[in-house]
Amino acid sequence: MSTNAPPLQRVLLIHNRYRAAGGEERVVEEIATLLAERGHAVARLERDSADASRPGAAHALVRGGVDEQEVADAVRAHAADIVHAHNLHPLLGWRSLAAARSAGARTILHLHNHRLVCAVGITYRDGHPCFECHGRDTRPGVRHRCRGSLSEALVYATGLARQQPRLLAFADQIAVVSHAQAARLKALGVEEPFSVLPNPATRLASASHAEAGRYALASGRLIEAKGFATAIKAAKTTGVPLWIAGSGPDESRLKALAAGADVRFLGWLPESELAAVRQAAAAVLVPSRCEEFCPMTVIDALADGVPVLASDHSGLHELLDPDSLVSTNDDGAWAAALGRLWRDLQLRVARGNAALAQARAGHSADAYYAKLTEIYAAAALAV
Repeated sequence: MSTNAPPLQRVLLIHNRYRAAGGEERVVEEIATLLAERGHAVARLERDSADASRPGAAHALVRGGVDEQEVADAVRAHAADIVHAHNLHPLLGWRSLAAARSAGARTILHLHNHRLVCAVGITYRDGHPCFECHGRDTRPGVRHRCRGSLSEALVYATGLARQQPRLLAFADQIAVVSHAQAARLKALGVEEPFSVLPNPATRLASASHAEAGRYALASGRLIEAKGFATAIKAAKTTGVPLWIAGSGPDESRLKALAAGADVRFLGWLPESELAAVRQAAAAVLVPSRCEEFCPMTVIDALADGVPVLASDHSGLHELLDPDSLVSTNDDGAWAAALGRLWRDLQLRVARGNAALAQARAGHSADAYYAKLTEIYAAAALAV
């Protein structure tokens, strides 16, 4: 081992899995693998929202987590130096960080979204971004019933307001995935120092094959906020074949919108199958209407050398060059950008090569590991 190598740590990863798995679960997997490959002792403690009853989840969210002794026991059993926490709502909560601290570990709170403030995590409602909830004032989420029912909105508003200061108090370091996310959280009243840790691309293609791509690809949870309708309209206008991977509540509307166009709905795909579909794409489309800070959809496309067209806001500016960004609500601009990329093979080759180069430079396993271990070292020095 190099004398400049970071000290090996004993790391306990804790995470409350979502009912609908997404990019955050991917990042947890990537971190566990990366740390283990580099000689760190890694253990995991996960809970799953799908296993909790709604009354049980509500109780946990308002209380700040349940069975925190399990976390303390896991810290001691693993002799953990670091507890690296991802999503904690509803079953782990601030009490898990407090228990980890009391058992002798330092704590990292890794924020992948805006769940500290926003009941739905993406600061989006009724067809547009929403930043009405601010700091511990989560009452707008009740007025707008952002969780659907009034009772669930009340639970989330109460739980988030009660938990926020304690989560921050028991975190030795707070990681976010982009500078844009840090800025947004500060604008939302979370005045904390943040360490920026962009998501990793730990498996990099040897070369881009974008010129051989047979379709455009859009993937993710099929909800209005992700802008799949924009991708479908662009495909209709240009005649570019579009494949959509994912499932969600907006699926029937999107299928109706796609009628008569060359659009194929693939449903939810396991990661290995999605990777194969992505590697055969000419472009990946990310037309999100909500803020995206460092989506794995983009990171994976860069790592495979696939050109990306994405909405021109939030953290996407940090991942892509200006020529790859398209005005979020301008259907004509999306059609023009997609049509040009589809027709111009030289442009596609150049964008594919640039994507892969960017993944290698900024999101490789080595780059991610260096930033991650800097955050661990800072946590270890906390007093």
